[in-house]
Amino acid sequence: MAVLLEEIVQSVEIWLKLIKKPQPYVDPNLDPVLLVPGIAGSILEAVDDNGRGERIWVRIIGADYKFRTKLWSWFDPSTGQTVSLDPKTHIVVPEERYGLYAIDVLDPEMEIIGRESVYYFHDMIVEMTKWGFQEGKTLFGFGYDFRQSNRFQETLERFAARLESVYTASGGKKINIISHSMGGLLVKCFMSLHSDIFEKYVQNWIAIAAPFQGAPGYIASTLLNGMSFVEGWEQNFFISKWSMHQLLIECPSIYELMACPDFQWEHKPVLEIWKEKKDKDGNSNIVLESYSPEESISVFKEALSNNTVNYDGLDIPLPFNLKILQWACETQKILSQAKVPPQVKFYNIFGMNLETPHTVCYGSVEEPVTDLEQLKFIKAQYICIDGDGTVPVESAMADGLNAEARIGVPGEHRGILCEPHVFRILKHWLKADPDPYYNPLNDYVILPTAFEMESHKEKGLQVTSLKEEWEILSGDEDNIVAINNEKPLVSSIAVSDESALMEARATVTLHPQSEGKRHVELNAISVSATV
Repeated sequence: MAVLLEEIVQSVEIWLKLIKKPQPYVDPNLDPVLLVPGIAGSILEAVDDNGRGERIWVRIIGADYKFRTKLWSWFDPSTGQTVSLDPKTHIVVPEERYGLYAIDVLDPEMEIIGRESVYYFHDMIVEMTKWGFQEGKTLFGFGYDFRQSNRFQETLERFAARLESVYTASGGKKINIISHSMGGLLVKCFMSLHSDIFEKYVQNWIAIAAPFQGAPGYIASTLLNGMSFVEGWEQNFFISKWSMHQLLIECPSIYELMACPDFQWEHKPVLEIWKEKKDKDGNSNIVLESYSPEESISVFKEALSNNTVNYDGLDIPLPFNLKILQWACETQKILSQAKVPPQVKFYNIFGMNLETPHTVCYGSVEEPVTDLEQLKFIKAQYICIDGDGTVPVESAMADGLNAEARIGVPGEHRGILCEPHVFRILKHWLKADPDPYYNPLNDYVILPTAFEMESHKEKGLQVTSLKEEWEILSGDEDNIVAINNEKPLVSSIAVSDESALMEARATVTLHPQSEGKRHVELNAISVSATV
């Protein structure tokens, strides 16, 4: 009986070991990665004079009220800082999990339903952990107060300190920076102003969906109407567009995303307004007026000239802020002077294949604009060009830097952070088990999707059949041999070795491209004489 009990105990112990949560794979040879988010991509907490803090971005319960009372701000031109209207509040970014907590899931308390709407770097963190990256050893994050300028001194000092701490924690290994969206402007500002520190700690910088020359259509309508960071039913539980508008009018970071005036746009962004005008005889005419990025400033000034918010019983003017505009113009000059240090490699991934606002239009022939102050309440119409839905390809590609590679990936501005194509590219550049199926030279990814092989003997012959399938993912049809878009291309090949009594035949079928994917099938059979 004792022997049986011992066997039972041993069986249970073996079973427990089998169901024990496996330890994550860790590759000690990987170089550290620092993730830098874009605008609104960091959790923000409001801390009072007694040190009590609460999350105000992002949150669902009481979101709009807390946002207005704790995060609404004013710009101090003497320091370049955006300061909360509440004098007893200062904004901090949580540092748990080596900076990753603040940029992972922006509302950690949100339940499963709708949770993906507040994901930021979550999917990328999960994926990179599978590759062998380890939090605190080779994987780190840098969240920041995205209201501030991309060259705000306090942010840049924190960034320098984070680079040093990552370098130390990883045992003196140089860092791979992966930035997203406006995070690319922050990194570029730092590189321009502190190239010596950048070169000391950084080996690679990978910018994803960075608005290097601005996001003209998106920002023009944001300055006049505000923006929503989530779509669909979740908006009912989030920050109102109006509340967001009042914050962003005082944010230097938004002004720094306006169309760069010195950039030679292939498609020049304009602001269009349908207006009713009267001639000298008093007759009404409906005309479409167009304003260049420089000329649009006068429209913003007039449209927001009487904009106010009521805070704590006081009406506070919030016009289009010319002091912030002046600050942003200086930031754009700093960005234009940036150069990649000799020992650093720069890579650029940008989103494409989505209609992206570029020219903004207000009013119509039927309902012309009679007063520019109405623009705050009129829904904008867009003329779109290719991009990721927020940043035009033209802007994202024009980094003005010496790049090792620039690769376009079909994807939406924030959704691109969970694209399998992007993961494949990153895995290759980060040397995290480089994928033998990936061809960086031609900028496409080959994914094996099926493999079958069967072997049998028949009448003194060894017969082996093989079937293999792949998908080729490409953002550019020119990267793959052009084929008829309606019919598959079929090609056959045969090889033989008479001395060894062997013969093989194969058929390759290349199907038309669909949604950025091309399916390839290989069917082969070999026959050899058995001894």
